[in-house]
Amino acid sequence: MSRFVYADNAATTPVSREVIEAMNEAFVTAWGNPSSQHAKGYEAKELVDSARESIARTLGCLPAEIYFTSCGTESDNWAIKGAAMRMREKRGRTHIVTTKIEHHAVLHTCEALEREGFSVTYVNVDSDGLVKMDELEAAITEKTALVAVMFANNEIGTVEPIAKICELAHAKGALMFTDAVQAVGNVDINLRELPVDMLALSGHKIHAPKGIGLLFIRKGVVINNLIDGGGQEKRKRGGTENVPYIVGLAKALEIAKERLPELDAVRRRRDRLIDELTGIPYSKLNGSRTERLPGNVNIGFEYIEGESILMWLDMAGICASTGSACSSASLDASHVLLAIGVPHEKAHGSIRLSISHDTTDEDIDYIIETMPPIIERLREMSPLWEDMKRALAVK
Repeated sequence: MSRFVYADNAATTPVSREVIEAMNEAFVTAWGNPSSQHAKGYEAKELVDSARESIARTLGCLPAEIYFTSCGTESDNWAIKGAAMRMREKRGRTHIVTTKIEHHAVLHTCEALEREGFSVTYVNVDSDGLVKMDELEAAITEKTALVAVMFANNEIGTVEPIAKICELAHAKGALMFTDAVQAVGNVDINLRELPVDMLALSGHKIHAPKGIGLLFIRKGVVINNLIDGGGQEKRKRGGTENVPYIVGLAKALEIAKERLPELDAVRRRRDRLIDELTGIPYSKLNGSRTERLPGNVNIGFEYIEGESILMWLDMAGICASTGSACSSASLDASHVLLAIGVPHEKAHGSIRLSISHDTTDEDIDYIIETMPPIIERLREMSPLWEDMKRALAVK
């Protein structure tokens, strides 16, 4: 291994030194239970309150609209199940609208609600992964409780027109939820201007630890609880607060906001990587070229398997992914790639490289230098490649 390049930031990010330093006080000194009525408890509660205020300033919302969770998946489950159940109880609405390219935390939650008697419409997307707005608008009715569309796709990086989707949902009296796990830190989000009713994010995508997330619930929106227990989070989410991780999340969000201007450099590196890798014969960019997360590169290579590419990249010191890290153990083709029209056999040959602020020009050079020989070697071993060459020879 001549060098190491981490290009799997969409899966997780390393915890930053600044975040670790911010968390240290809570670990070492403010270790009390925030619900305890004594000095140590007050000390911990003050850190939680301060973090909530900091996050609210960063996201452009009220501190009372921030609810801490364990991760993005919990936030997704709470938003969708809580809103659906509440809307059925109070307004008799039993319909949910989502898309075919959502994260499994959303898709599987919707499937669970179908077993509870809800109906779900899974809207199609175009070849770039953008939701088909005419189909979405037609799907939303007076029976729709919730529209759930992710802000940016975790596999192909497509950024959806969330503000416009909010308008369509609200026109029919439905609530609007967006999973912004991939978008936060990559898109400037101001909840004073973005009219979503609920938004989920996760700390470990923005250099905070794994195990901390949040759900934004706009003032006036009421949803049922997912986790009952004590009186934490205004009696909406039971469980003793994870004080150090909450502090770390606040610091990570603050830094992510400060670094938004640096994303232009990330985009330039992304575009150079896309240009070079799509120059390899029989390769194709998956997702939109323009409406795309700054660091996302998803390329399909015909006649070979993505898992084999990853193995060779790993041996060369490059960390990448075949798509969602949450479903990497599955041998099924990506549901996202199939939804944008990639044929089943070609979907298996796609990989995702997700770069960050910390990715250097030299890192990009190394990926560009390393990838073509790997693709060539794997194709030489592929019977599909041989079949293709024979077919061309016959012609």
